[in-house]
Amino acid sequence: MTEGIQMSLNKNAFNGQVVVSQQPELCIQHQLQAQANRYPEAIAITAPGRSPLTYSRLLSVVGNVVKMLNSMGLGRNDRVAMVLPNGPEMAVAFIAVAAGATCAPLNPAYQTSEFEFYLSDLKAKAVIVQSGTDYPVMGVAQRQRIPIITLSPVLEAEAGVFTLTSQKRAEPECSGFAQSTDTALLLHTSGTTSRPKLVPLTQANNLRACLQRAQSQVNR
Repeated sequence: MTEGIQMSLNKNAFNGQVVVSQQPELCIQHQLQAQANRYPEAIAITAPGRSPLTYSRLLSVVGNVVKMLNSMGLGRNDRVAMVLPNGPEMAVAFIAVAAGATCAPLNPAYQTSEFEFYLSDLKAKAVIVQSGTDYPVMGVAQRQRIPIITLSPVLEAEAGVFTLTSQKRAEPECSGFAQSTDTALLLHTSGTTSRPKLVPLTQANNLRACLQRAQSQVNR
């Protein structure tokens, strides 16, 4: 878990249970909605020196981010690379991008040659970077003509709240929240060859893994 950030699993608030929506479609938005409906004031994300972000507010922030991405022409199954430093904004961005598009997190410590490979292999439609950072990915994205989206933390708001800005304005092919069979996450794995391979995780697969891990933590 990222240092200084806590995705809260409060046994007292949840009566020792992780809330799992019974809706037939297992996707991030449905699960987040179910959690916010049951425990709206439960803390979802905290960070030092910041007000906590509740599940009701997290749901609202995620919805706003999905709308912002849609306004930039990014929607369901569109691959969005994220190159962000550890912090509450990274955590919320990860959830929000996966809820409305396909999230592809990349290590900010990568060198130029690595970013050239990963962005090309991903066929990313956009790259999200945080304001004030100067990672090599920005130059690589410009050379590959990949739109850059700037994430700006709203420090006076709760932990994890941010705005997104981009010069690109377009209509996405599929707007709104992603569905259970949409790809939520793309990761590179070394596998058995020297060339990293892309591993896609659908909304349903990703949530099943997260819920199993969360339940195991609650049961300790």
